[in-house]
Amino acid sequence: MGGKLWGGRFSSRPDAMVDRFHASIGFDKRLWREDIESSIVYSRMLAKQGIISDSEAATIVKALREIHDEIEEGAFAFDESLEDIHTHIEDALIRRIGQLGEALYTGRSRNDQIALDTRLYVKNAIRELIRLVAELQVTLVELAEKNQDLIMPGYTHLQRAQPVLLAHHLLAYYEMLKRDKERLEDSLKRTSVLPLGSAALAGTTFDIDREFLCRELNMESVSANSMDAVSDRDFVVECIFCTALLMAHLSRLCEELILWSSQEFGFMEISDSFATGSSIMPQKKNPDIPELIRGKTGRVYGHLTALLTMMKGLPLAYNKDMQEDKEALFDTVDTVASSLTILSMLLKEVEFKGENMLKATQQGYLVATDLADYLVGKGMTFRKAHQVVGDIIRTAEAGNKELHQLDMKEMKDFSPLIEEDVYEWLDPRSCLERRNINGGTGPEAVKRALSKAREELLS
Repeated sequence: MGGKLWGGRFSSRPDAMVDRFHASIGFDKRLWREDIESSIVYSRMLAKQGIISDSEAATIVKALREIHDEIEEGAFAFDESLEDIHTHIEDALIRRIGQLGEALYTGRSRNDQIALDTRLYVKNAIRELIRLVAELQVTLVELAEKNQDLIMPGYTHLQRAQPVLLAHHLLAYYEMLKRDKERLEDSLKRTSVLPLGSAALAGTTFDIDREFLCRELNMESVSANSMDAVSDRDFVVECIFCTALLMAHLSRLCEELILWSSQEFGFMEISDSFATGSSIMPQKKNPDIPELIRGKTGRVYGHLTALLTMMKGLPLAYNKDMQEDKEALFDTVDTVASSLTILSMLLKEVEFKGENMLKATQQGYLVATDLADYLVGKGMTFRKAHQVVGDIIRTAEAGNKELHQLDMKEMKDFSPLIEEDVYEWLDPRSCLERRNINGGTGPEAVKRALSKAREELLS
């Protein structure tokens, strides 16, 4: 059967609908670089092992490079009747150099070939994502340095809790991204495994040099079990898991950007370059980019769930179900890369409204914990101090006052331990100064954290 790598066994062509349903060229053509790269190395290995001659290998490599250039220039015609990228490359090779092109597939199956191509793609994708995560980390550090003195409310349960530095808040996302980057880096060693030599599932009878292939393709190790090698997609699932968690962190940051840029918060403004308007309400300025990233997070979660579901019931070894990993993988990589890129661009142009943030720290009794700590310092147990401060707040609320607006007589009605020095403890800035412990929100602690982040990004 012309055009089919597997047609010898069959006496008739499949139905046209079967061809269309079966074909993967619509999406796996993205693997053309990996397929050609691995084929060039494979042909050199065949010559090294004496399976083909040096001149034959040179002819094959020259033709493969011509195909590479043709695809890169957009001059290559992809044909839906040729079901996958491997068939396209082989067909183009044979049209150029004749029967010699068929020799390239000695000892190799599409099963170990697609496993290799996908691993090479995932390796490159992970490295690019690591680079983009690092860029976003740099953006966050620069934003924190630029706004190092701005005070804002820290929240729990979306209720104002205690004063914090904006820089400290931003560096929390730096830390999340650092873990995301570490996870991606760690996954590389499980991705960088050479499956070539596994053939369809049982290994090949030809004397191929797997260690040579491993070195030349910059893989870290050779697969230990041929059946596992052709049926393993753990590395794809792991990659998407790592990016799903990364997207969760981006989504959390985007949710805060959406809240902070609302009129209710008024903490920041997104540049006009990264906002949109309403077709009916002229006054609107919508945070569409953060909203889209928040929405695309669910898309990546869906791909992770789809792959886990696809793999959960598959017997060894290769099954056609596994073809479904490509679209999920490609869309995940595209979605995460574009989200990282545009979020970094957006953050470079945001403007924070320091006065509004500071004002918010002066409303809502954010210094209550410090008042309790003050009483503990005077000899009261913390449980008793917690109760006393709660009583003070209840009275302040009834009088529509903040804690610093209560006079000394009102304060002493609750405890004789309270003296004039209490008002220093009720200043949001002094609250920060008392929190210079490593990892805290104090100005000196944040300076140390920024310095450490800079060192990490340079290492």
